[in-house]
Amino acid sequence: MTPFHLYMAQRLSALVMAPFVLVHLGVMIYAIQGGLTAAEILGRTQGSVFWFLFYGMFVVAVALHAALGLRVVLSEWAGLRGRTLTVTAWIIGLGLLGLGANAVWAVTAGGMS
Repeated sequence: MTPFHLYMAQRLSALVMAPFVLVHLGVMIYAIQGGLTAAEILGRTQGSVFWFLFYGMFVVAVALHAALGLRVVLSEWAGLRGRTLTVTAWIIGLGLLGLGANAVWAVTAGGMS
């Protein structure tokens, strides 16, 4: 991909993330003001296909966005170039995707069949 395509992919991932961030913050504020405990929150999210898909898509957007952003930082600050830069960005992106997917599964998968 050209630098322009990478730039646009990061900007588009930010556009995708924006509604997820707003919904996530709104739900967190609602939960805190409602006095919900962690157990009560998990009781509402476990087994929910909606929350599984919502947070799954959120994680994909975040992993892409962060990997592309860190790719630029690694290029500018660490001086990485070429294949090293690309492989490092892929490792970071896949690592974030794996960690996020694990968290989504832990919070939503209970009771899903």
